[in-house]
This record gives sequence, structure tokens and C-alpha cells, in this order.
Amino acid sequence: KNYILEVIFQDNTIKYYDVTKLFKKWPIFNDLINIDGLFEQVKVDIGGYGISWNDEIDLPSDTIYEYGI
Repeated sequence: KNYILEVIFQDNTIKYYDVTKLFKKWPIFNDLINIDGLFEQVKVDIGGYGISWNDEIDLPSDTIYEYGI
């Protein structure tokens, strides 16, 4: 697993965001490694303002857009 998200925004911009850089910064993101299949359960939040895996792990869309490649 490489823990890289491919995100397509409304303006058709495609960004790749490496989630691994968050594992040390925010320990809750380690659940994406430790819980089988959780990373693949990512979903777009209502309104498209971010993505989330569960009630505790999420990322705002502007972070992905700004720091994604």
C-alpha cells in the first residue's frame, strides 16, 4: 500500500495526496495502517468540503488541493 489518494476536483484538477506524512504528525491516521481495509473506505464529505474515513479521521479539501501534487 502506498497510501496516496487520487482526488479529482470540480474544476477537473487531479491531485495526488500522500497520507503517509500524516502518520507521525497525527497518530490517529495510523488507524489507516492498523485497521484492515479502512484506507479504502474513504468518502467525500457532504458538500465536498473534505474527505473522511470515519468520525475521527478526515482531511479538508483545501489541504489536499494546496499540498497535493
